[in-house]
Amino acid sequence: MTTVTVLGLGPMGHALAAAFAAHHPTTVWNRTPGKGTDLDAAPAGTAAEAIAASPLVIVCLPDYPVAQSVLDADALKGRTLVNFCGGSPEQARAMAAWAERHGIEYIDGVIVSTPEAIGSPEAALYYSGPRDIYETHRTTLFALGENANYLGREPGRAAAFDLALQDMLWTSMSGVTHMFAFAAAEDIAAADIAGHAKAMLGFFPDMIDMLAEQVAAGRFPGDGGTITAAAAIMDRISSAVRAQGLDDGALGAARAAVQRAIDAGYGADGFGRLAALD
Repeated sequence: MTTVTVLGLGPMGHALAAAFAAHHPTTVWNRTPGKGTDLDAAPAGTAAEAIAASPLVIVCLPDYPVAQSVLDADALKGRTLVNFCGGSPEQARAMAAWAERHGIEYIDGVIVSTPEAIGSPEAALYYSGPRDIYETHRTTLFALGENANYLGREPGRAAAFDLALQDMLWTSMSGVTHMFAFAAAEDIAAADIAGHAKAMLGFFPDMIDMLAEQVAAGRFPGDGGTITAAAAIMDRISSAVRAQGLDDGALGAARAAVQRAIDAGYGADGFGRLAALD
C-alpha cells in the first residue's frame, strides 16, 4: 500500500490528509506545529522528514512561492510531488521545470471543491503532467475523489483549465450581483427576480456547446443574433444603469470588446466571434 505525505494542514490540506489517511499510511507536516492531532496520521517534525516518509508527496499551501520555500529538493529527489497550491499556468510550468532539474517527478493539480466534499463524488480534481507518473499514482489519488480529470502532459494545463472556468464563474457572479443592484434601484426585490434569472439562464449549457462548436470550426454565423444587435442591447442596458447612478464598468468592458469586433468588420457575425479576436 502506497504511503502518502501531506505538507500543509490548512482547511483543504487537512481534508486531503484525512481522505488519504482513511486508505493509506499518511505522514503530515504543517508550518505551524500542533495541527492535525485529530488525524489518523503520523506527524513529522520537519518538511524534509515528512517527505522522506513517502514516495508520494502532496503539497497544499497558500501559493507556489510558499511551497517553494518549504520543499526540500534533496529529500524529494526520486519521489513524486503533486502540487495542489493553486496558481497560474506559468507558475505550474516553472515548478515543473524546477522539479525536473532536481530529479523530482511532478504533477500539477487543481481542486474544484470545498474541503467538506473531498473524498466524495462532488469533488472534481484536475491533473496535468506526464501520463505515466499520473497513472502510477492514480488509484492512490482516488482517495481524494474519483471525479479526476487528467488533462495532458503540459504542466500548466490544469491551472489553465481552472482559471478559464473561474473567469467564467466570477464574471457571471459579478453580473448576478449587478442584476440585483439594478433591480433594487427599480424597486424589484431580489426574491422576485431570482427565479426569472434562473429560467433565463436555462439555455446556457446549450449555448456553451454551440459557441464551442463555432470556436472549434472558426465559423461564427449571426443567424441567431449578431454582434451589432448585441451592441444595441448593451447600450440600452448601460443607459438605464447609468440613469440609476450605478456603475456600468463590467458591462462597459464587454461593450468595448463588442465594439472592437464591429470595428474589425465582424458586426454581422455571432457573439462567439469575440473568442477569436486577436
